[in-house]
Amino acid sequence: MIKKLTIAVCLTLLLAPLAGAAVGSGVTMPDTITVAGEQLVLNGMGVRQKKIVVVSLDVYVIGLYLKNKSADAKAIVAADETMTMKIEIVTGLITAEKFRQATLEGFQESTGGNTAPIQKEIDLFMTAFEQEINKGDVFDIQYVKDKGVMVYKNGQTEPEVVVPGLQVKQALFGIWLGQRTEKALQTMAQGMLGK
Repeated sequence: MIKKLTIAVCLTLLLAPLAGAAVGSGVTMPDTITVAGEQLVLNGMGVRQKKIVVVSLDVYVIGLYLKNKSADAKAIVAADETMTMKIEIVTGLITAEKFRQATLEGFQESTGGNTAPIQKEIDLFMTAFEQEINKGDVFDIQYVKDKGVMVYKNGQTEPEVVVPGLQVKQALFGIWLGQRTEKALQTMAQGMLGK
């Protein structure tokens, strides 16, 4: 009996890293992914919460994947290297319109209100979210050096959109990792940074 229990514990410990990390709403994400031939590691995960009256509701879970783990938000946002944000929608209460509105507000904050230099790129990026968003949808927002930002939905092999340019990548990743006024967004960023 003790031998069987010991084997079970050992197997659990050995297989645990293969299961990926889980945070809020029971979402599990893989520990590593491959993007453009490069292996990225899960840096951290955060939960986007929205207060409805007096209840906080989980809206989506987001994982940040980098070449090397980092807790330096400014360096991550500035870096011209492959990285990914994986977003899994965990409520049926979010709509494409609400998601687009929140993202546009994020661009305003992350650029200090100066979206004009990259407005064309922002408009192109937003076309990836024109279709309705449902609970369980997963978006992979990838940045690949010399190619730009690519958005994949639900594991598709072809991106919904490709947006060239480092500047739009910096503004985009700044939405989730930059200095935001809302406390829930700050908490989410801490999770993505592994804190």
